[in-house]
Amino acid sequence: MLTLAEVETLARAAHEGQTDKAGRPYAEHLHAVAEGVRSRGGDDEQIAAAWLHDSVEDDALTGEWLCAAALSDRTKRIVLAVTKRAGEPPRAYAARILATPGALLVKEADLAHNADPARLAVLDEPTRTRLTEKYARMRALLGLPPGPVDRRPGP
Repeated sequence: MLTLAEVETLARAAHEGQTDKAGRPYAEHLHAVAEGVRSRGGDDEQIAAAWLHDSVEDDALTGEWLCAAALSDRTKRIVLAVTKRAGEPPRAYAARILATPGALLVKEADLAHNADPARLAVLDEPTRTRLTEKYARMRALLGLPPGPVDRRPGP
């Protein structure tokens, strides 16, 4: 089985040269999600999945690679659960996450980092608004409490 250090090295290499919407190295997001899982009490299988959570979706690694990788079946199931599929409705995506043991914690850490006000602040207003609403909708579908950017003052 791959160690967490090996999974981290592999994920960083797979996403080498990629940047997030703010132009930051993509590995920073992977690290933040892995640390978010760890700080929320996640286990090593969930932390490994956090490092790999966008790898198949972003074509950094193939589904075939994941299936053959020296990872636990649980880690593989979590990665596949949080991998968005083309044309998939958000409700179906959320249902798959909720049906996969361990996946909700990984997605919660992913959403928390994606919705971090400091990350969103560098984006233009239309993008920031669109993403804030998208993340709030997904949190609601997953039954998660509103994040800090989801709480808007009333009239």
